[in-house]
Amino acid sequence: MFESILCEVTEYDPDVVEPLINLAVEIGREGREGKRVGTLFTLGDEDEVLARSRPLILDPLLGHPESSRHITNLNLRGTIKELAQLDGGFVVSHDGIVLSACRYLDAVAADVDVPLGLGSRHIAAANMSAATKAVGIVVSESSVVRLFCHGHLIGEIIPEIYMMEHAAQLRGPVKTEQIGDLTVLTPNRRGASVAS
Repeated sequence: MFESILCEVTEYDPDVVEPLINLAVEIGREGREGKRVGTLFTLGDEDEVLARSRPLILDPLLGHPESSRHITNLNLRGTIKELAQLDGGFVVSHDGIVLSACRYLDAVAADVDVPLGLGSRHIAAANMSAATKAVGIVVSESSVVRLFCHGHLIGEIIPEIYMMEHAAQLRGPVKTEQIGDLTVLTPNRRGASVAS
């Protein structure tokens, strides 16, 4: 479904990346009980991410079997949506196991180039993706889902068309793709803006 983004995130299995992006989009659209919710996921290079982060509270996922914590487990989705309301982010392994929730990720704005207007959640995701081989997936409280890889913003998923001119943060030529009622923006490596 998110082919243009999957082309940017080549180090990871699409069967793990796509369900995680879908979950992020669900959180962005639905929020929780009518309230907009922002959160952060890191995918992959889990040992480095865990070493560069710390728990904010006792980890609510600790001790649960891996089969219950796989990103494709439908029973996990509601739990993730509940935990997304709390501070901190989620650490997801290369294989799609949610290892930890409510983690504070070290964020150093000097090492990354994050567009103005994006906050600490975005800086933390960009920094973690620059300092490790992890991908950062951020759900903004404005509902936009942004992906960071190697310290760079590589994609934006805008769930509401009216947000298009106010929410986009990618710089330079952009490829625009419609997937159902979602708008997906990725860098256009060819140089010209393309609308699909």
